[in-house]
Amino acid sequence: MGGGSGLPPGAVTRGRACRTRRASGAASTASTPRDRIEHILDRFPDRVFAFDEFGPLGIRPTGGSCWAEQTRPDRLPVTYHRTHSVRYFHGCYSVGDDTLWGVNRRKKGAGNTLAALKSIRATRPDGAPIYVILDNLSAHRGADIRRWAKKNRVELCFTPTYASWANPIEAHFGPLRQFTIANSNYPNSTVQIRALHAYLRWRNANARHCDVLAAERKERARIRCERGNRWGGRPLATAV
Repeated sequence: MGGGSGLPPGAVTRGRACRTRRASGAASTASTPRDRIEHILDRFPDRVFAFDEFGPLGIRPTGGSCWAEQTRPDRLPVTYHRTHSVRYFHGCYSVGDDTLWGVNRRKKGAGNTLAALKSIRATRPDGAPIYVILDNLSAHRGADIRRWAKKNRVELCFTPTYASWANPIEAHFGPLRQFTIANSNYPNSTVQIRALHAYLRWRNANARHCDVLAAERKERARIRCERGNRWGGRPLATAV
């Protein structure tokens, strides 16, 4: 009654558990998505980029704190009717250059994702491979996107499910929210977009500003503390 009986793994025969061995070789050494992300960030930081959408960005009064002259707190009006549509900021981040850029779109979609990836590829026109970290949203995984990426030597590194905080761009959306959305009351999308891009120009010229770094650390700590896990299920080291 040996191994040729076709019993399922874990079945008990004569008091002994039948176990299967994991085959050694290339299949067992295949890296997981989180391992791949850590690998490229460690080995090729100058060739690594990140992409994600930030939003929805609606036109409504938003509470919070921001840079302003010292005076009495603002009173935010109530909006019963919202006549403006929302926007999504399609953001791109260069890990090696520490620069953030992007455009505002009315909706998410494969076409907008492909346009963002092309803008990333244009920053490295040498034809050498580049790596783009992004989440596994369906709008990021279309056949046209994969075909274009393979043709243009762009490796798409998808974050694990429910682990979008593994994307380096997430930490930079915190300062973007703090400096452009918090304590705001924009009259329309045009004014909101102008303020957002004004911040991007200032941020890229002052990437090491103490206030920017503090906001990034705060956001990074927040997203890594979700559920007490890091990289989609890997527990954080216990503090001593």
